Amino acid sequence: MKKTASHPVPVSAAPAPNTTLTAPTAPTAPTATTGLVLRGNLFAQQCPSRQILTHVTSRWGVLILVALLEGTHRFSELRRRIGGVSERMLSQTLQWLEADGFVTRTAYPVVPPRVEYSLTPLGREISEQVRQLTDWIEENLGRIRQGQIVEGME
Repeated sequence: MKKTASHPVPVSAAPAPNTTLTAPTAPTAPTATTGLVLRGNLFAQQCPSRQILTHVTSRWGVLILVALLEGTHRFSELRRRIGGVSERMLSQTLQWLEADGFVTRTAYPVVPPRVEYSLTPLGREISEQVRQLTDWIEENLGRIRQGQIVEGME
């Protein structure tokens, strides 16, 4: 179980049999028997799902998740693949995604040190969703740019 400042967040949690999941008005409180939150609510100010959304949808989070769909990468490979990212931001974003349970970091005891990053099963799920968004943006870039020109936003 991963922990945030004040809320337990499961790496993966399947609802108990005969559990009905509904859209709550506030984050679902941890259950007495499991201590796990069954569903978040992004519209609730203190819901931990907001922090996860920030990590996944950050500029570098999106690009890292999509790049890792291609397979396992070393830090330097990711940096070359994702143009414009600094070492600091790449490292920080990888740490966030690892803490959220989306990325696995594997360090090998060799000289020089070798570290590889790959997606967890949960990370693969979210990466597929993010890739749909990035594919849509790339496929519709012409229409989007035309709208920006018409609106004077270029």
